[in-house]
Amino acid sequence: MAKWPYNTQAWQKLRKVKLQRDPLCEDCQGAGRMRVASVVDHRKAISQGGHPFPDLDSLASLCAACHNAKTARGAEAGAVRTSKPRKGCNADGIPLDRRHPWSPASRRNIRNT
Repeated sequence: MAKWPYNTQAWQKLRKVKLQRDPLCEDCQGAGRMRVASVVDHRKAISQGGHPFPDLDSLASLCAACHNAKTARGAEAGAVRTSKPRKGCNADGIPLDRRHPWSPASRRNIRNT
């Protein structure tokens, strides 16, 4: 486990409250699956200026697989960061990888540039 803030009682309490409020993986739900969440993740990484102990809406409940996929593509992955797209799509056929050209999130980014 990483060091501060994850080794504090304040984080353990915040994690417990988040998992009680949102017990299912948020990414899996978006893809039409139901998996129990086991990880609480900062939506904005602490290293990117995120608050270490944010409000519950600034945290995501994720299963280990979704958390690992997110972390491998994020800034926190460092030198081992992957640029491979995330495979699969949700029940509506929308790609899980937000950077995929067919993703609505990708289209919003194209329009805004």
